[in-house]
Amino acid sequence: MAEITIKDIAKQCGVGVSTVSRAINNHPDINPETRKMVMRVIEETGFIPNNSARNLKRTDAKCIAVLVKGITNPFFSDMIRIIEEETQRNRYALVLRHVEGSEDEVEVALELEKEKRLRGIVFLGGRFNHTREKIRKLSVPIVFSTINVDIPAGDGEVEFSSIAVDDRLESRKMTEYLLEAGHRDIAFITERPEESLGRKRIDGYREAFANKGVPVREELIRYVQDDMDHFSMENGYATAKKLLESGERVSAVYAASDSLAIGACRAILEAGRRIPEDISVAGYDGIRMGEYYNPKLTTVRQPVEEMAKKTISLLLDVIAGRQEHQQILFPAELVVRESTAERRRA
Repeated sequence: MAEITIKDIAKQCGVGVSTVSRAINNHPDINPETRKMVMRVIEETGFIPNNSARNLKRTDAKCIAVLVKGITNPFFSDMIRIIEEETQRNRYALVLRHVEGSEDEVEVALELEKEKRLRGIVFLGGRFNHTREKIRKLSVPIVFSTINVDIPAGDGEVEFSSIAVDDRLESRKMTEYLLEAGHRDIAFITERPEESLGRKRIDGYREAFANKGVPVREELIRYVQDDMDHFSMENGYATAKKLLESGERVSAVYAASDSLAIGACRAILEAGRRIPEDISVAGYDGIRMGEYYNPKLTTVRQPVEEMAKKTISLLLDVIAGRQEHQQILFPAELVVRESTAERRRA
């Protein structure tokens, strides 16, 4: 008689192999009745799980997936390059997947986990508005990189890692710098506050005005177009163009990414305005293009290399059981270049 396998148990129960594995391992994300049924069939058939060679065990698979949102943003190019180098150096294979705006990244990750027998997953960039219960459907370690994730841990247990800068704090610092340079009419180009990153950078912008006792001109907060990549140069151009055509008084434009800021510069110059003599421009991220743009872009520079390397080292340590999950905030740097100047008094 052929040896009974976990696939046979799954077929007899009418469930997936992963469900049988969860039942065997007493995983919390399984219906109690389903687990009872699976364990009853296991007992009836005499199936003995092989701890050294379960069908879903990943000892023979060394593969990590990186799911990227906003891949057109040059900021992620350096991140991906370094992550790829570090992954290969540690003898892991890398699966890179671009997640479209309408796609559910957890569902994409679940599919990849089954197809590639992943050991770990990195969610890179974009928004993440899923519940802890949904995240727990993934059975491998997770690191959120360059994402401030607001998902409370269950029962005090930290179930994932995150690597980011404090977007609220760094956005506040940039806005305070512009206010201290004499600017009051500071336009802000960003994602809508429904997006986690947009909300934090808007909060920092507002906090800076509150700390200085200066009222925020709500009409100068401009949200990027939803039908374009949120952090693209095209969106920065289109959003700034609408702002300038509105006739609102503006002395500085602060954009939530360098790509948006560079797009905004094009719109400002096309409108016959000078940078920074007429309008100062500042960005966020610290991409290399900003250093070579004319004028060189003032920005909040994120420590790309350190964040990318920590993303992989932390994930591999969690996979190997050498490290518990951690939430790590890196400091960013305010880099003042040629695109901003003190506001000239009339």
